[in-house]
Parts: sequence; structure tokens; C-alpha cells
Amino acid sequence: MKHFSQFRFWAIGLASVWLTLFVFMPNLLVVITSFLTRDVMATASLPINSDSYLRTLDPLYLQVLWDSLCMSLETMLVCLIIGYPFAMCIAQLPKKWQPIILFLVILPFWTNSLVRTYALQFLLGNQGVINNILVGLNIVAEPLQLLYTKFAVIVGLSYICMPFMVLPLYSAIEKLDVRLYQAAQDLGAGAWSRFLHITIPLTSPGIIAGCLMVLLPAMGMFYISDLLGGAKNLLLGNVIKTQFLLARDWPFGSALSVMLIVLLGFMLWLYYKAANFVNKQGGINGSDF
Repeated sequence: MKHFSQFRFWAIGLASVWLTLFVFMPNLLVVITSFLTRDVMATASLPINSDSYLRTLDPLYLQVLWDSLCMSLETMLVCLIIGYPFAMCIAQLPKKWQPIILFLVILPFWTNSLVRTYALQFLLGNQGVINNILVGLNIVAEPLQLLYTKFAVIVGLSYICMPFMVLPLYSAIEKLDVRLYQAAQDLGAGAWSRFLHITIPLTSPGIIAGCLMVLLPAMGMFYISDLLGGAKNLLLGNVIKTQFLLARDWPFGSALSVMLIVLLGFMLWLYYKAANFVNKQGGINGSDF
């Protein structure tokens, strides 16, 4: 027992130190920098002010934020529409096949996402595989403009983020109690009613977790927008990257980053509320049947 207590002390202590040094402190520095003044020579300096946050209200940046949020929401919906049925299919497979399919889901993580984005360029280009097939089959007379469009950005973001949606959904669906479906069926509930009143409520934490894990990262994946969308399809991450690396306006870039952190906090709050609702209500209301 004594050895276990020592192990727990060191494990928790090391994790706390790691999180403090590499998570809390960097984010604290970002927040502090966002209130400083731009200095080309020193990146940021005194005096303290809120000018950077006021600049985020500029219609130009609000439009970029809105466009970025829309593309991220569209990516989230694509991942949810594809990922939910896929996760249900995995959960219904025999137990011996589930680890294999899950391994295939996470297998793309073994390859750098930047390399996979270049592969999408090869597929979507005017002389890419997709256009060559369409032209070869006489479906289209000339290559379609797929690359450097909003469509290409959504495809790229959905492809990269899909595992982040599937894994939380599978974790939530796999825990469902089959006896609930049997009881609902005995009470006369149809397949659609069982899906709406049992599956959706009980898997809502997984849905919110998956949406959270897709929405926020999608807004920051600037390299996908650069490689697949061109200059007309910017994400908020592109603006942040430009402020830090090109414009050398670290306070404004930090202010935009803080906006993402606040949005992440809001999404975590939604997840917390959904999880509490499911735990308290059980996700099932007998009168719904």
C-alpha cells in the first residue's frame, strides 16, 4: 500500500508538473501577450491595453471568423453524418473484429497529416486521379475545378478529423444496454422511436465530444486551407499564423488564440452539461414512448 501511495504521488506530481509547464504556462503567456502592445523588434512590449481584442471586432476579422466557423461546422456535420452510422456498424460487429476496424480507423495517424493533405492535392487536382477517371469515363468533357475551392477544404478537414468523431461515438454506442431496446420494443416503440429516444440521448455525450474534437481543431488547421483552398478560403488558423509569422503582431495573434480558447471552454461546458443530463435523467423518459 505504501509503494502504491508513492507511485500515485509521483505519477500525479509528474503529470501536474508536465501540464503546468507545457499547457498552463504557454496558455498563460498567450493571454498575457494578448494585452501587450505590438513591438516589431521585441514581438510585444508594454503598455498594457485591450487594443488587440478591439481589433477582433473589425468586420474583416469577424467575417473571417464567421467563414471559418461555417467551414468548421460543415466539416463537423459531414463527420457526424458519416461517422455516426460507421460507429454503430463497428459496435454491432463481432467482438473479435472491432479492434481490427478501430485499428484501421486510427492507422492514418501513423502518417503525417501534411503528407496526407498533399495526397489529396494529387486526387483533387485538374490532372488528378478523380478528374482523370471522370474524363476517361466521359462523365465530364473537361476537368472539374475541385482543388482550391471550399469543397476541397471541407473534404480535407473531414478526412483529417474523421477519426476524432468516430472514436468518441463508438465509445458511447458500445456502452448502450441492449435490454433498453428490448424493453422499448415490448412497450411498442418502433425502430425510429428507439433511435430518437434511446440511442441519441444516451450517446449525446459522445456526439458532443466528437463534435468538440472536430470543430475546434478544424478552425486551426491552416495548412489544409493553404494547400487545398487557396487564398479565398481562409480559416482562423491562417490569420493567427499570419499575425505571428508574417505581420509580427504577436498581441493580436494571441488575442485571436484566446478567442479559440474561450470557444473551447464553452464547448467543454456544453459537454459537461450533456453528460450531467444523461447521468441524472438516464437519457430515457418512459412517457416518450
